[in-house]
Amino acid sequence: MARIRVLVVDDHRIFAESLAAALAAEQDVDVSAAGSGPAALRALERAAGEGRRFDVLLIDADLGTVGPDVAHVPAQSRGPGQDGSGQGEGAVDGISLVARVRTGHPGVRTVVLAERDDPRRAAAALQAGAGGWVAKDCSLSRLLSVIRGVLRDETHLPPALLTGVLRELTAARKHRTESERLVESLTPREREVLRCMVAGLGRKAVAERLYLSPHTVRTHMQNVLGKLGVHSTLAAVALARRAGVGPVDLAGDVVERGGQLA
Repeated sequence: MARIRVLVVDDHRIFAESLAAALAAEQDVDVSAAGSGPAALRALERAAGEGRRFDVLLIDADLGTVGPDVAHVPAQSRGPGQDGSGQGEGAVDGISLVARVRTGHPGVRTVVLAERDDPRRAAAALQAGAGGWVAKDCSLSRLLSVIRGVLRDETHLPPALLTGVLRELTAARKHRTESERLVESLTPREREVLRCMVAGLGRKAVAERLYLSPHTVRTHMQNVLGKLGVHSTLAAVALARRAGVGPVDLAGDVVERGGQLA
């Protein structure tokens, strides 16, 4: 019998304990737990290194709002995700964890467990890569059905959320299309400057990277803000991300010298 490896990621101790115990009773499920995003990421890396990767992560939608790494499961259900060492680590919320799992461990499926229906957050979870959004008070049989479904590349949502999620996804797509149009109005050099902004580089760093003067970079940044119709670097970065603009590769070679694209 092929066994399903599940990692419960939740900082609510009682809930994590109960869910892990219930899942561990299934003949084809192995379950571990992590009480924070960083602990979950460590568990994924450790499991992958041992050749025993997880199949599904069940992630608390409100992860990080209670306290880091306080989840606990019984000894017989304890696994590599439960090390209790998350104190002092940077918080990783549930939807951010979904995105990081999709990027770093694309073969692992994720399901978000929520205490309340929220079409906007459910849509964000799906966009981040989640395979499902499930109520925390659903039945065990329903949760097991979702776990097995996402392993077949199915997407699971409560019927009551479907209309709202579709509305949110449609609005996001329309917003993204407008953002893409604005980004396309930039010159190649302005797009390169925007990518530097997305990477968090300041004016001096951008000037050094592109071999331009700080004054020229300032002009390019002002042009970027004007063409995008925003008034701050933060707003420009948010719009760029909606349009799918990624950060410049800080580890790669410096872009072309001189002012050829200026």
